[in-house]
Amino acid sequence: MNRLLFLIVCLLLVGKGFAQNSFTVSGYVKDATTGEALIGANVYFKELMKGSTTNPYGFYSITVEEGQHTLIASFLGYKDHSVTISLNTNLRINIELRPSAFETGEVVITDERENKNIQSTQLGRNELEVEKIKSLPAFLGETDILKTIQLLPGVQTAGEGNSGYYVRGGGPDQNLILLDEAVVYNASHLFGFFSVFNADAVKHVSLTKGGMPAQYGGRLASVLDITMKEGNSREFHAEGGIGFIASRFTLEGPIKKDTSSFIISARRTFIDLFLREPFISKESDASGNSYYFYDVNAKINYILSDRNRIFLSGYFGRDVFNFTNTNSGFSVRIPWGNATTSLRWNHLFSDKLFFNASLIFSDYKFRFRAAQQEFDFGLYSGIRDYNTRLDFTYFPVISHQVKFGMNYTYHIFTPYNASARSGETIFDLGDPVRLYSHDVAVYLNDDWDITDRLAISSGLRISGFQHIGPFNRYLFDFTGNHITDTIVYMPGEQVAGYLRAEPRFSARYNLNLSSSVKASFTRNYQYIHLAAIGSVSLPTDIWVPSTDQVKPQRGDQYAAGYFRNFKNNMYETSLELYYKEMHNQLEYSEGHQPEDDVMNNIDNDFVSGKGWSYGAELFLKKTRGKMNGWIGYTWSKTERKFPELNHGNTFPAKYDRRHDVAIVLNYELSSKWTIGAVWVYATGNALTLPQNRFFLMGPGNLQTSLQNPFIYSGIYNEPGNRNSFRMIPYHRLDISATWKRKTSKKFESSWNFSIFNVYNRYNPYFIYFNDSVNETTGTLEIQAKQVSLFPILPSVTYNFRF
Repeated sequence: MNRLLFLIVCLLLVGKGFAQNSFTVSGYVKDATTGEALIGANVYFKELMKGSTTNPYGFYSITVEEGQHTLIASFLGYKDHSVTISLNTNLRINIELRPSAFETGEVVITDERENKNIQSTQLGRNELEVEKIKSLPAFLGETDILKTIQLLPGVQTAGEGNSGYYVRGGGPDQNLILLDEAVVYNASHLFGFFSVFNADAVKHVSLTKGGMPAQYGGRLASVLDITMKEGNSREFHAEGGIGFIASRFTLEGPIKKDTSSFIISARRTFIDLFLREPFISKESDASGNSYYFYDVNAKINYILSDRNRIFLSGYFGRDVFNFTNTNSGFSVRIPWGNATTSLRWNHLFSDKLFFNASLIFSDYKFRFRAAQQEFDFGLYSGIRDYNTRLDFTYFPVISHQVKFGMNYTYHIFTPYNASARSGETIFDLGDPVRLYSHDVAVYLNDDWDITDRLAISSGLRISGFQHIGPFNRYLFDFTGNHITDTIVYMPGEQVAGYLRAEPRFSARYNLNLSSSVKASFTRNYQYIHLAAIGSVSLPTDIWVPSTDQVKPQRGDQYAAGYFRNFKNNMYETSLELYYKEMHNQLEYSEGHQPEDDVMNNIDNDFVSGKGWSYGAELFLKKTRGKMNGWIGYTWSKTERKFPELNHGNTFPAKYDRRHDVAIVLNYELSSKWTIGAVWVYATGNALTLPQNRFFLMGPGNLQTSLQNPFIYSGIYNEPGNRNSFRMIPYHRLDISATWKRKTSKKFESSWNFSIFNVYNRYNPYFIYFNDSVNETTGTLEIQAKQVSLFPILPSVTYNFRF
């Protein structure tokens, strides 16, 4: 730790030797029409062709020698801004960029530095434009950020009806999902059919799947960093949409013009309105069902002074499923969802030192309650975080950008907790279980352009984790059925502690102005884990901490890539190769059931093993013009090995896919019509099926035993090797068309027409076995049957803005 602090001090002194004849230009880059900060805008000196990009708050800082310079700011889709300056003192230059004029549907970009994919040292990083996401075909008309990132190479969908996504062989819990720096633990509505992110409230989306910078940690696979809009600080606007299953509305505007603004965005489904009379009769099988979800995003910001700004943002969302049968008195209610709050303060200590402090709250809850007459049963789980971050960015010279800081999180885990009663009788299912932990990290990262051709990004993250009391460790006899002793840990007392170093390194070498090669190594530790019983990710999955029984996961990723642009950066291409090793991977033991966790430590039922993944990713993207989009292809292999699973033999991970293809196209027919298409193909999911089926019977022959329930006593399935079977390949075509109606200065609208699964492909959701007796031959026939979710589905959405 002391060595890391020493390195930080040394780097802060780097700029001193350049101070005599050097000066700093700094400021903010904004959208001229809305006042929104532009993230990742290029700001550079034309004579040097060197500069910087704006940070997540739109700030830039460049230090060069005194003299006459031409400062240029550019951003994709905006007109360049150019100003000539005589640099003989430090200058503050705030820049406003105006959106480019659309002529014949094409945005003309002249900036030669729009080649961040070539110049950046990062591998496996993708940034998505929200407006492009909105123009893609959407399931039932709802724009979905998570579904869009699953179209990128190296990112695999968990399948229809599943939440979560898989990146380079990692599980869904190995993805860090941030909304304004707050962790989102369950990012899906409706069991994975929709994401929790309302695109109307989102400004910027970036995905990092390799070469992760040191400021990020706590996950092995990827970082999905989503930034909410700040709100228009110039004038009031409202927008919304009405679709087949949901409606949304957003309001934004200035609180004090050019000083403070707000945005609030809400969304709700209305499926529940059609699951009642007169749409559903009381005699229908669907009678009594009710489901809906809703979410709200809100944000305000205030510019206190030229050096101080504050931001307050929040998200709240819930899914609610209800079922009631009035005849039997049976009812079920299942609510679940996320809540986050982020309070951030920006401060400029100097033109070279940018500081951000954050206080963050994250909460995820799952509840289940069933009742019939006098009997009542409940189940609940969740995780809650209190987090603080201190982040510094230092710009000593034009060739260095140094980031350092710390973050601390206090976790409260609520694994499976159950309650039950019958009338006045309350069943003893154990005391409510909560697990507590401290999670802390300090980091340092330096981006250094050594020469015009060679650049490196080197970082070090020191992370620590401590599982603390109150906690009871149960000790069992040799049968594992009876508690023989209990170790009691008092509040704050350490149960287990870990301290780990996470080095990060990546390098880029420019072959010429339009191509480069890159390589990286990243080590990550993950101290919290998602435990899932089933083969798909569901809201019932639970988060648990590292303990004395559960060790932190470790991931080492090696990556290399070749990047090449064509036709003045109109076409971007890349080939990336990766190899990843994963240690201390977590699974439930064979045959585990949820009731096993009652009156027990949940980590007693886990087993650990290792995994590895390797693959190649091809990417071709057209960035501008009437037609744009991308083609992505991934070849990969992911395997696991657990001593206690599959007889200790290696087996494919459930998200092992040999081939993944995505083709995404957008075409602007005219100023009024835009069409889009998405085609995806993926190797079928791996799954475990029984290789033998035994019928346990009493006296009698097979036919009479099957016909007599008092003789037939059950079925035993002998499972085959773990994940040794494959479903048929998944593929699907979606298309959309957007018609923009005649607009005025105050009102504009559009209609979006989408067709999901155009050629009506019956993609597999799961497989089950159907048993029947052939009455003619008296033999038992077993047939595997496939369940599919969605046939061809058209949708229409009306969008408006005023």
